[in-house]
Amino acid sequence: MALSVKQIDAARAGDKDYKLYDEKGLYLLVAKAGSKRWYMKYRHLGPEKKLSFGAYPEVSLKIARAKRDEARALLADGKDPQREKQASKLAAQMEAASTFSAVAKEYIDMREAEGLALSTVEKTRWLLSLLPPSFRQLPVSDVTAPILLTAVREIHGSGRRETARRLRSFVGRVLQYAILTGRAQINPAPMLTRVLAAPKEKHHPAIVDDRKLSALLRAIDDYQGYPSTGAALKLSPHVFQRPGEIRTMRWADLDFGRARWNIPAATMKMRRDHSVPLSRQALEIIRSMDAASGGTEFVFPAFHSFRKPISENTVNQALRRLGYGGVMTAHGFRSTASTLLNESRRWRPDVIERALAHEERNAVRAAYNRTDYWDERVEMMQWWSDRLDALKAAAK
Repeated sequence: MALSVKQIDAARAGDKDYKLYDEKGLYLLVAKAGSKRWYMKYRHLGPEKKLSFGAYPEVSLKIARAKRDEARALLADGKDPQREKQASKLAAQMEAASTFSAVAKEYIDMREAEGLALSTVEKTRWLLSLLPPSFRQLPVSDVTAPILLTAVREIHGSGRRETARRLRSFVGRVLQYAILTGRAQINPAPMLTRVLAAPKEKHHPAIVDDRKLSALLRAIDDYQGYPSTGAALKLSPHVFQRPGEIRTMRWADLDFGRARWNIPAATMKMRRDHSVPLSRQALEIIRSMDAASGGTEFVFPAFHSFRKPISENTVNQALRRLGYGGVMTAHGFRSTASTLLNESRRWRPDVIERALAHEERNAVRAAYNRTDYWDERVEMMQWWSDRLDALKAAAK
């Protein structure tokens, strides 16, 4: 006899589990704990099996019967409903793991484990967040050129061409990873280079005039703010490395006995180890953070957490507070040093380029020119710090 909703609602838990039977194998299991769950018993190629349809009242009597009928239809086709359910669940899990967002996060985690610089990991995650939610939830195998173009067009149309270019490149790397792991077959990202206008060349603002530089150095010397910010700001013109490398400087990478800063490849833009000679002035600035950093990993810890370094915009924000917004940037100290060191004619261009950790553009020359010009760079870095001090004294 078929069950009714009234019977089901009236059923109460007993001393042990019991069953209320409907029709065609469907029954409701009333547990002694009080729960009520739907099951269907059936036979497929011999032994009796049971199939779960979920809990009542979330799964109503009507829905349970519909699920039973679907299962019986599979049995009529010679299929096992339980296996079909497991296959369907596995397919759903695989689809969820194959959305662009899931594959992108997997790719980013892999690159982070390989030693990708923290700043680059953060930027990559930021790029992922720029994509529309509908794109991120799309199966990675369904990404086409028109869909990708639509996703980046708004950013490109707003004038952020460089961001759009980076976003297209990031999507391309994720799709290439998806192809290699068998979850996609095409990568339409390279095709978009033909329809996205190239970004305008952007130069970091930098001061290359002695008089203006002396005023800036005096302003930096008088900076009153968070110790990490002030020290990183003071050190930047002396070592003229990339802002991301300076802000993530670790005590473990410093060799005070040899006056040397060894930057690991994972932190470097070009993914090669790079060592920087430290002048007396640079060492003094770094040592000033010994007590202020509280014995943490980073020389310039963040204000909100000593476990993290200062953020990538900290020095730029300090320069803006000093009145140098649009005139000077943290990255601009590299241009300042490069310009004035070359103008001095005291140092060979190769020595200056190696100090800046620039990559040799001529592949043949790069293969043969492997010297690091260390002795000359030691002399040059001390000369440069002395010149900065002289300029600062002139400002007084």
